[in-house]
Amino acid sequence: MASISTRLPRYVRLAPWALIAAGLTWNFLAPAEYWGDPMLAAAAVAAGTLLSLRETLLVGATVFVGILVLLAHDGSVGNNAGYLELANTLLAVSVGFWLNRVVARHGRRLDLLQSVARAAQLAVLPSPPAEVGPLRVATGYSAAQTEALIGGDAYAVQQTPFGVRLLIADVRGKGLKAVTAVSALLGAFRENAERAPDLVTLADAVEHALLREVAHSDEELRMEGFITALLGEFDPHRGELRLLDCGHPGPYLLPAGGGRVCRLDAGDPGVPLGMAALGGPRPAPEHWPFAVGDTLLLVTDGVTEARNSAGEFYDPLLRLPALGRRGAPRDLVAAVTRDVEEWTGGPRDDDMALLVVTRRADGLAADGPAADGPAAA
Repeated sequence: MASISTRLPRYVRLAPWALIAAGLTWNFLAPAEYWGDPMLAAAAVAAGTLLSLRETLLVGATVFVGILVLLAHDGSVGNNAGYLELANTLLAVSVGFWLNRVVARHGRRLDLLQSVARAAQLAVLPSPPAEVGPLRVATGYSAAQTEALIGGDAYAVQQTPFGVRLLIADVRGKGLKAVTAVSALLGAFRENAERAPDLVTLADAVEHALLREVAHSDEELRMEGFITALLGEFDPHRGELRLLDCGHPGPYLLPAGGGRVCRLDAGDPGVPLGMAALGGPRPAPEHWPFAVGDTLLLVTDGVTEARNSAGEFYDPLLRLPALGRRGAPRDLVAAVTRDVEEWTGGPRDDDMALLVVTRRADGLAADGPAADGPAAA
């Protein structure tokens, strides 16, 4: 999971000191007394809200000593005007200190909530092992709002009697309802992947579990809730990949040896999970060769619908060749995540999940942990 950086830019940390320098200089040079006091008060308050306790106290002490030196220079120490100026300065410094303690207390509460959310997300959407059968695996997850941590995308990879089965999915909506749907989806996939003889049966079983889950939900979720999903199955004996598209963006195949990147679009994509009421049989899975060293990149529409400042969509088919060949799945996850962030140049409108699998030769060592779990980032 990507960590959330709380380190302030350097110019922000220097702002209170710049205000102190400007305020003291203005007080010293201005024809009227202490016109720079508002800048000194602003420095104390800004330090309290932006800096650490030690830095806040240092800023406050600097402001107080600076005013004391000016009062001594003007000969105002010991008279009523001097006492009033010192009292005003002490009040501004005290407000800065109080704000610092308030911000720190709420910061600790936010850290606790984020740790709980991170643990909940990892419980709902754990990272798969770095190796599952003959496949090397890596995942990446970035929520649209990094602070939220929890989103509605999902992935899973599981060894079964029928080969390695995998899933990537995107739940309609966000928030707790989406997380509930993700939990039900992954539970149904893990249970039925072990016993469903084929991907069509697996998709039907997962959909049945989802419909059962939302049967007692509100009307909006029952009528409009759906999940786009891509189910996959790798048969090591035949060296082929079977894919069943349920309204999800097609995956990208990066052939071994630097061959041309291609998108494995379904000739007959099916409807998303949860929309069985529309009728019609589910299409048969499509078969694709998957040789040793081949890599498959599966994404959610947080990748394919990411826009740059000109409103252009991110196209992995065009961007992947420029990223170069990646030696490990986790390297490709990191490269694509970074490239999408550079493409958008700011916040995205949707969560982004990536699942990368590479077929390895027998005896090839794993490349470490499967990569970051849910981000955000």
